[in-house]
Amino acid sequence: MRQASLARRTAETDISLTLNLDGQGRAEISTGVGFFDHMLTLFAKHGRFDLTVTCCGDTEVDDHHSVEDVGIVLGEAFAQALGDKRGIRRYGDTVIPMDEALILTAADLSGRACLGYALSIPTEKIGTFDTELVEEFFAAFVRTAGCSLHVRQLAGTNSHHIVEGAFKSFARTLREAVSFDPDAAGEIPSTKGVL
Repeated sequence: MRQASLARRTAETDISLTLNLDGQGRAEISTGVGFFDHMLTLFAKHGRFDLTVTCCGDTEVDDHHSVEDVGIVLGEAFAQALGDKRGIRRYGDTVIPMDEALILTAADLSGRACLGYALSIPTEKIGTFDTELVEEFFAAFVRTAGCSLHVRQLAGTNSHHIVEGAFKSFARTLREAVSFDPDAAGEIPSTKGVL
């Protein structure tokens, strides 16, 4: 089973997370950051990942630590659940329309961390959520997951649609990348023989 259960405690956050890559899209999310909870729920649903996240963070200061640290733990969970990545497709890409917004994501589960981020979110906040934290989340995820991820906005002017489209596209891209390649069963998807 491709699963992981992790806990991480710092002076700023206390996080428990479980992930099943071969799930049905079930989510139980409680981070103390309402909009972020919604995005993680969308992520689980559209990626078909079973995901539980509990985060007690210093949201009285701001939401930054909670969002970034959940990204760190989620990336670690993906790395752990994938193991040596034997038999996976490794690559994924998706273009998602969200009303007027159009978002492209592409990922390579290469073991190397790289984020190409090109979202132009026109507002500083969606409700009480700081939109600059979207990039912080993705950056934290790629560092610990060990993947290259590109997130690009091809069209759109509505902040909510841009961010929601990005999370949905991210989910579908990872779903493709972690899926098994029937033509490469049991193989490490690299000429080096290791990822």
